Amino acid sequence: MKKWTLLFLIAVMALCLTACGGKKEKEVSVDMEKLAEELLATVTSDSLTETAPDMLASIYFYEPDDVASAVAYASSGTTACEIAVIQSKDAGSTGDIEKLLQTRVGNQSDLYASYNEAEVSRLDGAIIKSAGAYTVLCVCDDPDKAEEILKGYGF
Repeated sequence: MKKWTLLFLIAVMALCLTACGGKKEKEVSVDMEKLAEELLATVTSDSLTETAPDMLASIYFYEPDDVASAVAYASSGTTACEIAVIQSKDAGSTGDIEKLLQTRVGNQSDLYASYNEAEVSRLDGAIIKSAGAYTVLCVCDDPDKAEEILKGYGF
């Protein structure tokens, strides 16, 4: 009887150890400029302009020390179209960046509800995805095509 109990405990411990292994992050390397420009050219009909790099932290609410690089394009305000690609200093921060982008979309939705109600539905379809250390926000005319492009980049 002691032998069976010992074998059972060993099996349980082995299962516990394998469960603690966790999910391995996939390695992703993204040409951020190329991705942003491809989304810009393909999924939006609005004329977006590149946002100055020194403005990005205040627009997307991130701490500059947490981000390695970022690129963004935004509308002049007539539409809610927006594209942002943010590279965190480490992949563990992407969840935090996603939350900040969700806050941005929520704030934009509240703002547009007060003067351009039609844009709220576009914001409701906003795409926020992460892969590795990269996080993307895409508010656009063609979310299905945007998803297809992002999939090609590993998102």
